[in-house]
Amino acid sequence: MADLNDLNAFLAVARTGGFRDAARRLGASPSGVSDAVRRLETRLGVRLLNRTTRSAVPTEAGARLLERIAPALGEVEAALDVMNLFRDRPAGTLRLNVPVSAARLVLPRIVPAFLAAYPEIQLEVTAEDSFVDLVGAGCDAGIRYDERLEQDMIAVPIGPRVQRYALAASPAYLCRHGRPEHPRELLGHACLKGRFSSGAMMIWEFEHDGEAVRVEPRGPLLVGIGAATDLAVEAAVAGTGIIYLFEDWLRPYLDEGKLEPILEPWWQAFSGPFLYYPGRRLVPAPLRAFIDFVRQTKT
Repeated sequence: MADLNDLNAFLAVARTGGFRDAARRLGASPSGVSDAVRRLETRLGVRLLNRTTRSAVPTEAGARLLERIAPALGEVEAALDVMNLFRDRPAGTLRLNVPVSAARLVLPRIVPAFLAAYPEIQLEVTAEDSFVDLVGAGCDAGIRYDERLEQDMIAVPIGPRVQRYALAASPAYLCRHGRPEHPRELLGHACLKGRFSSGAMMIWEFEHDGEAVRVEPRGPLLVGIGAATDLAVEAAVAGTGIIYLFEDWLRPYLDEGKLEPILEPWWQAFSGPFLYYPGRRLVPAPLRAFIDFVRQTKT
């Protein structure tokens, strides 16, 4: 019979796509994880992973095993988590998958106080802007905006309930190129563009007095939305062009005068993000504690 630790090691490698990332998740060494998977393959008599120097991908046999053991190991974890009911305070690991904007603008207002209140909970946060299968990625919950939630997910409001996209540029840029008075005039300006992880370009949207305008910006810089957004912000501060981004992200620069607001009456508001998690599973104690904490926290 296969060892439970070896099965967990295989599951972690299959989910993360590599031994190093799996080792970080398990709190083990990469060599230890590799040995565990090798023991499992020897015991079963089949290769479970195709390995390269950079990644590990399940073979057909590995994919079949992953499909069967992932729910089973999840049930084992849920059964063990029931023991948290007998503790004074919940313990364990809470894994969140969030967009970069949430890691920057939402979680800093919540996480320090949460970890102080629950010192026996370890929080793991993965920040990426592509939508992922939470269960398949081994995460307990995620943060996304409502239009990107799956139907079988339970959603809990987290962070500001209303946000806005802001348009701004440095005083030096506006001095050189003038201030646009209507969104269509942006087509004649240097704009700092963003591209989603899907490859789609970000469209700049505005609305004022019943008039809605969509602009496909042109300009000298294109960045991947999320990880490279700070580069666009710094370029805007340096006078390279006009930036369109979350107001909260730009607020410190606006308050310091490094950036000036443009077309503020046209800034479009949208609903804030949600913490979401699968409704078909028993909620682990660390996640339940986080949900309760979020509901009690005003941000």
